[in-house]
Amino acid sequence: MEIRNLGQSGLRVSSIGLGCNNFGGRIDEAATRAVIHKALDLGITLFDTADVYGERGGSETVMGRVLGDDRKRIVLATKFAAPMDDSGEMVGGSRHYIMAAVEHSLRRLKTDWIDLYQMHRVDPRTPIEETLRALDDLIRQGKVRYIGCSNFAAWQMTEAAWTARTVGLAGFVSCQDEYSLVHRAAEAELLPAARKLGFGLLPYFPLASGLLTGKYRRNTPLPAGSRLAATQRLADRYLTEQNWRISERLADFVESRDRTMLQLAFSWLLAQSPVASVIAGATRPDQLEQNVKAGDWVLSADEMAEIDRIAEPG
Repeated sequence: MEIRNLGQSGLRVSSIGLGCNNFGGRIDEAATRAVIHKALDLGITLFDTADVYGERGGSETVMGRVLGDDRKRIVLATKFAAPMDDSGEMVGGSRHYIMAAVEHSLRRLKTDWIDLYQMHRVDPRTPIEETLRALDDLIRQGKVRYIGCSNFAAWQMTEAAWTARTVGLAGFVSCQDEYSLVHRAAEAELLPAARKLGFGLLPYFPLASGLLTGKYRRNTPLPAGSRLAATQRLADRYLTEQNWRISERLADFVESRDRTMLQLAFSWLLAQSPVASVIAGATRPDQLEQNVKAGDWVLSADEMAEIDRIAEPG
């Protein structure tokens, strides 16, 4: 397993990460235990969850029960700021909320520290300086080691970095955003900003909710139990005419090289700067094996150029 620095920080993460959004919800504790133990066996060190995953708290809770002493072997990443109740109170990036949210996450995860604490989304009600001051305090207290952001626009990342440097606070070292062969909007502004600011990128939805696995075929029934079959909003988003055309041409590309779509999706992302780790969820141990192997393909410059012709940037 390749280990990379997360941006310009000293935090080192496995190039393939484990997305933990299925834990505490889509799969039970026994299945979660099997996935976590397989990930550890394969050398995956980055485990990415959030307080809202698993129907608000379920993912962190089951991870806390399963990890035990293995918690010390991993880079444990979680998030705050998304709504944890329906009242509109347990949400956002205020000092008042952050100080409570981190304690809840630490308790559920049964740990004394969080390696990477990420702001899940922008809070338009709270100045970024207030958020960063609260997070800086958590770092000084030893409850958090590094901080990151998710779903920020490039200008919001820049504002956060400028604020941290101007007032002498710990700043974000990473950003987590959607990026894949069929969703390349990040290349216009977000990736250049991340490179300039020294942020490591943790792309989510690398397989476009399964479209880039190769298991879907146009004009045929969606596989029973698959994410796109079960969630209409995702099907509407990803199963567009343009995405079908791109995925079919990519399928021809990998077939001519005796490769798989999974290998292409992961290896292409790992070839992009400043990607540090590709986060992918799993519900079965064998999926993890495939994910880890998928990152081994080193694409040539000619292959990268051909992929750009198939899946046009932007």
